[in-house]
Amino acid sequence: MKPTKESVSIVIKDKSGKFLVVKRADDPDDELAGVWGFPAVTLKGDENHRAGCERIGYQKLGVKIRIGQKIDDSTHEKKNYILHLTDHEATITEGVPLVPQTDTGVRQYTESRFTNDPTILFEAARKGSQCTQIFLESIGSNWTINS
Repeated sequence: MKPTKESVSIVIKDKSGKFLVVKRADDPDDELAGVWGFPAVTLKGDENHRAGCERIGYQKLGVKIRIGQKIDDSTHEKKNYILHLTDHEATITEGVPLVPQTDTGVRQYTESRFTNDPTILFEAARKGSQCTQIFLESIGSNWTINS
């Protein structure tokens, strides 16, 4: 039986309704290399969703955040494990997102920006990014895996 990983991602919106997207590094070992998505982490030990989301803020974006409502979750089988991922709404309470951060112990992002264009997430969703799939489904986007 494959082990299960519990992960969280955050969807940060600004006052105008734009959402923050981050670009993953061009890593040949990363199936989502170079695509835009949402900041995420795999939970450590007995870390809960709130603590994991807050860790995304300071460890990957350099900001403090307030966690909002759960958007949704999904479970998918990956090559070596089963991934259960939950998207949460969040707002920045202190700081401005800056990537990459200096913590080399976690995967860092190469770019970030706010956008109101969900099509920027289509490539990641097609490649299997659960956080982008959850978000796109929550807003009723008609992205498709095969197009």
